[in-house]
Amino acid sequence: MEFLKEYLDYAVFGILGTMGFIALWVTFERFFYYRSVKWQTFDHSEHLNISLSRHLTTLSTIGANAPYVGLLGTVLGILITFYDIGQGQNLDTGAIMLGLALALKATAAGIAIAIPSIMFYNGLVRKTDVINAQYRALQDLQRQH
Repeated sequence: MEFLKEYLDYAVFGILGTMGFIALWVTFERFFYYRSVKWQTFDHSEHLNISLSRHLTTLSTIGANAPYVGLLGTVLGILITFYDIGQGQNLDTGAIMLGLALALKATAAGIAIAIPSIMFYNGLVRKTDVINAQYRALQDLQRQH
């Protein structure tokens, strides 16, 4: 239990920090890719769609799972708080509230990673849809001529 107590914050915030870094990296990589992609040069719409949607699943997965990582940290923090209270036979309400408040910071961090990740994901999916629509419109125009 002491090991968990000592390293819980480092583990949870390390995982969430890594998730946040990956989400930011994917967002910037996709943003710059969309600005530079020559979608007119693709031979088939499915090849374009595969190229455009690369890494978006990672961003969605981070957005969906970051709150759970934070929640796991909170649950383990609450477990440690109750364990310490039980070991000390001390029912100090100040210690209980402090332990619970510190445990909740993991959930807040998970939500803080999830919200922008999902927002970036939705924006990038929208950009993918726009580029795909432009490609289809260009293909239709070329077929008409």
